[in-house]
Amino acid sequence: MSDLDERHEARMKRKKEVVDQGIAAAQVERGLLLINTGNGKGKSSAAFGLVARALGHGMKVGVVQFIKGRSDTGEEAFYRRQPGVQWHVMGEGFTWETQDRARDVATAGAAWEQVRAMLADASFGLVVLDELNIALKYKYLDVAVVIADLAARQPMQHVVVTGRAAPPELVEVADTVTDMTLVKHAFKAGVKAMPGIEW
Repeated sequence: MSDLDERHEARMKRKKEVVDQGIAAAQVERGLLLINTGNGKGKSSAAFGLVARALGHGMKVGVVQFIKGRSDTGEEAFYRRQPGVQWHVMGEGFTWETQDRARDVATAGAAWEQVRAMLADASFGLVVLDELNIALKYKYLDVAVVIADLAARQPMQHVVVTGRAAPPELVEVADTVTDMTLVKHAFKAGVKAMPGIEW
């Protein structure tokens, strides 16, 4: 065996010990609050990947989309055909398009009532709150109320929140937070948004 192979084997043995200890120590089972935030692409896409994973395990999934008003996205077209998914597009479009704060506040409030119903229903194993962070950023919803409702959800229910600019208060109470960093985006080079990639 070469020196490189021996060093690799020794390193992997040490790594396995550390990983095995971590797995043995992680014994808590409860619903998690996950946040996908940041300026990079893929926050919602990652959440919809979890929808596939949850469905694969036989879980019932609820999706509530804040801000977004499109009903022709690829993910919605696919997941609406799957048993066990409730999908609600509750937004009226990007905030720079609506330009009506009072209407946006009312729309977000109606969406949150839908969320509350899902959070109270133990049959939902996963609830995705797509672009909720934007509704919180613009103060369409009270972050303290949102956090209280999330804390009062069913004990084994997982929730994923997406959108740029996750408020610090929400980050503080979350279990897992991923900040997606923008390195490069085709749009900046003049490439238009295309189905299958952007929606």
